Amino acid sequence: MKTNLLFNKKTVFSFEVFPPKKTSPLETIYSTLRELGYFKPDFISVTYGAGGSLNGQTTIDIAHSVKHTYGIESVAHLPGINFDKAEMQKILHDLKCAGIDNVLALRGDISPNVPPKDDFRYASELVTFIKENGDFNVIGACYPEGHLEASTLKQDLIHLKEKVNAGTDQLISQLFFDNDYFYAFLDKAHDMGINVPIEAGIMPVTNKNQIERMVSMCGVNLPKKFKQMMEKYEHHPDAFRDAGIAYAIDQIVDLVSQNVDGIHLYTMNNSYIARRISEAVATLLAVPKTKQ
Repeated sequence: MKTNLLFNKKTVFSFEVFPPKKTSPLETIYSTLRELGYFKPDFISVTYGAGGSLNGQTTIDIAHSVKHTYGIESVAHLPGINFDKAEMQKILHDLKCAGIDNVLALRGDISPNVPPKDDFRYASELVTFIKENGDFNVIGACYPEGHLEASTLKQDLIHLKEKVNAGTDQLISQLFFDNDYFYAFLDKAHDMGINVPIEAGIMPVTNKNQIERMVSMCGVNLPKKFKQMMEKYEHHPDAFRDAGIAYAIDQIVDLVSQNVDGIHLYTMNNSYIARRISEAVATLLAVPKTKQ
């Protein structure tokens, strides 16, 4: 099933997982998926790692299991920067053979250890190629506070519009910690004629190192109340974890009350955190969306 068809009547709730590192047993991800399946997300997306092809087949295998073993619709991430057109065509063939209908088309992060290829320098080029070479629902990424490489948010929105015009069917946002940035982004996107469903990406922060890494990678702003939370609990790991979960729940409650299209939870393969959040918001998500 194409996941863009899920947004008509409800607030979509989805998860993201990633393949385990080479030093971890592959079974760990399947144990996580069994636990995540209890919460009945609308879909689960599976990332590629840095370097793309290094764990590409693992991504396809996990996405296949999500759909065919656990009965949950799946999305496979696809970074264009690591592949030429011939390689991409083979991947799309493998995805279709695995029964995967949904892909998240990304330019991908440039790794210093893997030279980038030139066929897909921008996500919009990859979207066009996917649409020309398969019947997939194509998801794109968006950045409520602007992509780090964009000079302004307006420039980033112009590129996003190009990506949607190329055939992107829905969007998932980068993480953010201030909902006002997301609401302002939605208004600007709609003003530019970007009318595909846009899910809000939420990452529960459970330790200080995690947030410092996210800020350096994504350039997200930290609200005053978030910083106060970090300062108060940074030396108390369990309290920090619970405060981070509570903060994410608070974000989701506000977003759902404002009729956002969906919530995409970056689980970090942590089923305990996903369970705490899923249980807290389950009744909210069950309420039909109100007309605006």
